[in-house]
Amino acid sequence: MLAFMVSREGNSTPTRRNPGSQSALRQLNRERIVQTLSAGPATQAELSRTTGLSTATISNIVKELERENVVHTAPTTSSGRRALQVRLNADNSVAVGIDFGRRHVRVVLATRDYRVVAEASTSLVLGHHAEHGIAMAHDLMERLLQENGLSHGDVIGVGIGIPGPLDRRSHTVAHGAVLPEWVGIETEARLREALGLPVHIDNDANLGALAEATWGPYGGAENLVFLKIGSGIGAGLIVNGAPVYGNLGITGEIGHSTIDDRGAVCRCGSRGCLETVASTTTMIEQLSRNEAGPVTTRSIISGAREGHPATLRVLDDAGLAIGHALGTVANLLNPEVIVVGGPLAELEELLLEPIRRGILRHTIPMVGASTALTVSSLGERAEALGAAALVFRKPASTKASTKK
Repeated sequence: MLAFMVSREGNSTPTRRNPGSQSALRQLNRERIVQTLSAGPATQAELSRTTGLSTATISNIVKELERENVVHTAPTTSSGRRALQVRLNADNSVAVGIDFGRRHVRVVLATRDYRVVAEASTSLVLGHHAEHGIAMAHDLMERLLQENGLSHGDVIGVGIGIPGPLDRRSHTVAHGAVLPEWVGIETEARLREALGLPVHIDNDANLGALAEATWGPYGGAENLVFLKIGSGIGAGLIVNGAPVYGNLGITGEIGHSTIDDRGAVCRCGSRGCLETVASTTTMIEQLSRNEAGPVTTRSIISGAREGHPATLRVLDDAGLAIGHALGTVANLLNPEVIVVGGPLAELEELLLEPIRRGILRHTIPMVGASTALTVSSLGERAEALGAAALVFRKPASTKASTKK
């Protein structure tokens, strides 16, 4: 969980600099308590010891969660003393996480205690229209609900991941997305209408970062960068314990950092962007020039593992360019960890080694040496899991728990 802000409970400085930080901190503390309870019931004193929160904070949040029917309490005896035991309510409430990609859609169902109930994915045609992708997501969701004996009334909400910049003012996909057919569509309204449920939309890289801090092993990282390398390249940022969205919601567009002033023109209109030299699309184009058969992401992975010279060269060039861009990010944010996701992440050190060299070359020594670089432990599920976690972070996540 995003529990790494709990130690700042008594620090008023962030509140003065950011008026919204107190509510964000309270939400993170709620999540920490729910995550702790997912391992089993606990007394309020035990919750305080486990989370590091004060007993007063625990008491206030537990009362709030009990009013929302997320937990229930009962008197018990602990160490010979009367105490109040807190337990998550065992209902059928689930969050739906949906990850739209250029060629796929993935759907997961997850419970409040962060268990994956079901998941499925299907391929989409390259260049698919938004309506087709939404229809496929709807069908997958309905099938998973039916197969698990669940109805719309059991769904807390639906989190949606989109691979492109999202304008948070209009809830539309902005120009420069890897899904140009989605640009300009009022995605939130359209998805809410199609799915018949509350929806929450975010960029897929942002959801990858949220997943790593929620489902992955990096809940203790206060500053984290999640880098997704695919047809596009994007970054999700967690800074001082909270996701960063900036002014319009368009942050982490590292794929459009200029690497070569004289390079190829990018789909965003700039020249020499990182995506033009390091995306999987670019790697496939480069390798296709000397290959008789079709080149795919899977063949890049197999070629690298087999030591194919051209594949290793393309991967090395891409990794150095990615490291160059990440070096700038690391110098600005000084993150504890950079997590690399996307379809090439299973290459592990074959991918990380050139990226690491690029980072070390373009950071000040202390920053480069102290920044951990790793691949995602969540694989292809990261963005969909992050979408489910997004639902749990929203006030609407109490909706299903109040049903009769």
